[in-house]
Amino acid sequence: MAKDEKSRLYKLKPLVERMPMVKKPDGHVHFKTKIIYTILILLIYFVMTNIIIYGLDAERTLDLFAQFRAIFAGESGSFVHLGITPIVNASIMMQLFQGAEIVNLDMKDDEDKALYQNTQKFLVIIMILVQAVPQAFGYLHPSTNLVGAIDGVFAGQGMMLARIIIVSQIAIGGYFLFLMDEVVSKWGIGSGISLFIVAGVAQGIFTGTFNWAPTPGGETAVPSGAIPKTIHIVQNSSSSELVRGGFEEILLHQPNPLFGLVTTIVIFLIIAYVESSRIELPLSHGRARGARGRYPIKLIYTSVMPVILVAALMANINLFAMLFYTNPSFQNFPMLGGQWWLGVFPPGSTEPIAGGAWYLSNVNGLQEWLLPLISERYAGMMSPEGVDWSYSKLQLVARVIVHFTFMTVACLLFANFWVKTTNMDAESVAEQIQDSGMQIPGFRRDPRVLKKVLERYIPTITSFSGIFMGALAAGSNMLGSVGGATGISIFLAVSILVQLYEQIGKEQMMEMHPVLRDFFGSQ
Repeated sequence: MAKDEKSRLYKLKPLVERMPMVKKPDGHVHFKTKIIYTILILLIYFVMTNIIIYGLDAERTLDLFAQFRAIFAGESGSFVHLGITPIVNASIMMQLFQGAEIVNLDMKDDEDKALYQNTQKFLVIIMILVQAVPQAFGYLHPSTNLVGAIDGVFAGQGMMLARIIIVSQIAIGGYFLFLMDEVVSKWGIGSGISLFIVAGVAQGIFTGTFNWAPTPGGETAVPSGAIPKTIHIVQNSSSSELVRGGFEEILLHQPNPLFGLVTTIVIFLIIAYVESSRIELPLSHGRARGARGRYPIKLIYTSVMPVILVAALMANINLFAMLFYTNPSFQNFPMLGGQWWLGVFPPGSTEPIAGGAWYLSNVNGLQEWLLPLISERYAGMMSPEGVDWSYSKLQLVARVIVHFTFMTVACLLFANFWVKTTNMDAESVAEQIQDSGMQIPGFRRDPRVLKKVLERYIPTITSFSGIFMGALAAGSNMLGSVGGATGISIFLAVSILVQLYEQIGKEQMMEMHPVLRDFFGSQ
């Protein structure tokens, strides 16, 4: 059967092949060159997070991704306002289409795989516009100066043209970030998405731990960082004051409680240990005697992408629930507009306080579930400022169960999708080992035999890694952290750092022994 009969996506091939993209290197990129490109892209990223969108009224702006900002990188109101969300959403859509066999592409065929990747790039542009336009027409307000200046030239068109200018800047920044991700993937080390996530999470944790500045808008001069806050309260409180409430404020009260710092360190150590756990299959070269090696099957086999995809799914649910509840253009939408069961959002807030979006959203810290269950005096800690809202103990328990279950099941599903769409399943790995000239000692050199051996491990480890990642991310969310970093973001940052360390070691090894490039895959 011809390619164009196998998949309708081949009709898009003339378009997607002409899209701007980063050229793939012709040969091996030296380690020093990769380090330079990686550092350069990281510096450019930090610069872009500090370039504010021209014509934006910062005081009236709402960040729809506020509670997911540490995961999706970027900076609210900046040139990279959308962060990596369009890239992740495009990946989710392509995985769902591929998993449901809607696109009908063979990921082992080079032409089909290239079409899959190019179509995903095209979807990134669509997702940039899908996410930028609703925000600019409801939550990113143009400044009165810009609107007035445009009205002076185009009478009556000031607001519309000002919004178009804001959308254009967001779209350019979003696509530029996507190209930066490609530069890191092809010319640097790791991926740009991972690099940007680590940069944002590390910055948040460092600030939340050591920031000596008081909390913005706070009534006291207590530092907002966990360590300075602890030192300040201990130095300025008597023994009786510490016993009556000082220790409780240090350990549990926001922002940046000391318990959150301890949780962050514990999560860091757990993930670092689990990331280093693996099963190693012995390999030997079929033609070169004495040439032996091992194929590592990591306990976290699917890497961090399933967690990123689940976080993106949660962010989209929160985004559209908020649009349907608060945006005038969506409030009259049949069956969904203005419905409390979809999600209730107080004026000026991007975090739900009821409805389905609330049950699925992150449970950030003990103060959002355990403390209100223990004592009624903690119940007010959950209510947003200026909002009179209370929860029963049954609602709190239900939220914990729903959030934990959703994270676990969703990570399990995305882990299996990810393995199938990235050629990490048993059949694909068997072919890769076979093509490298390696085999498992004591077994016949046949990809079918390798596949049967690998099927003892890969499907089970894939499911386990998905369940483990979802459970750990949800559990760390419920324990809390510092710097606005959720449990998911800490999980991602540590996993990415461990993988980056291993990849740097592998790059250095290939630099010293170029023959190993044939096994690991040369660029």
